[in-house]
Amino acid sequence: MERPMNKAARHDRLFQRLCLSAALLVMATLAGLLLALVIGGWPAISHFGPRFFTSAAWDPVADNYGAAGPLVGTLVTALGAMMLALPLAMGVAVFLVEFCPRRLAHPLGLAVEMLAGIPSIVYGMWGLFVLAPWFALHVQLPLLLNLDPDTFWGKLFNGIPNGANIFTASLILAVMVLPYMATVFREMLLTVPPHMREAAYGMGCTSYEVVTYIMIPYVRRSAIGAVMLGLGRALGETMAVTFVIGNSHAFPDSLFASGSTIASTIANEFAEASSDLHVSALMALGLVLFCITFATLAAARLLIGREAS
Repeated sequence: MERPMNKAARHDRLFQRLCLSAALLVMATLAGLLLALVIGGWPAISHFGPRFFTSAAWDPVADNYGAAGPLVGTLVTALGAMMLALPLAMGVAVFLVEFCPRRLAHPLGLAVEMLAGIPSIVYGMWGLFVLAPWFALHVQLPLLLNLDPDTFWGKLFNGIPNGANIFTASLILAVMVLPYMATVFREMLLTVPPHMREAAYGMGCTSYEVVTYIMIPYVRRSAIGAVMLGLGRALGETMAVTFVIGNSHAFPDSLFASGSTIASTIANEFAEASSDLHVSALMALGLVLFCITFATLAAARLLIGREAS
């Protein structure tokens, strides 16, 4: 009996060491990535100082760079996408779980999952050739012709009617994150015990009351994590946004103004960066995006911890 037990103990120790090595490898990769961004971006941060985060100037010819434009564009497009996608994703998930006939629920669920797997470049091409022209003709142009440019709404929706703007980028991001969030929400709602729903219906609750007071509160903690993961994808999306945002480094002054994000700026200019300061400025933008994403995930963990307590 001693030999098999010793052999099992050796296998158990080997398994523990392999798991520890995998965890250390992930941490080392994360630390190496952060260190590379800090080393690469520090020359630009030290050269421009705080002005790097507050200035919207971006002039490669004069080696003058500021991150305010791409930073604001990243935050506005991501938050706008979440405002558009979150209620729709929850509605799709509730329909598939609660109201959709069983014969259709499975194929519709598969269709939603397939949409979540479409490459971002395909969404970008669709946005450039289909959504942007339609949006410019049927939304931007009528608003531009009918709104007084001196009013609040006129200033909010002011811009060149070409379809390439901050709001169109938010629409593309919303379309991209919606299937992913809807799929996750659907799987969460399926974990609600059937007896809880049946008991609520037995007490005379309506479908709206069952969903809002039973199902959603039951999965609230997990839903927070899903929302934050969707926000993280929206913050870091590159190619789809690059196609439709207009790629202007200026500070956006309206929803229909052209802009840029951190990811689109890096994708457009990294291969053509001619000076060391230009490369360093792009590395500093990557560091800012890393910090924003890390802060988003940390906030998600904090919210989940508070819900648990």
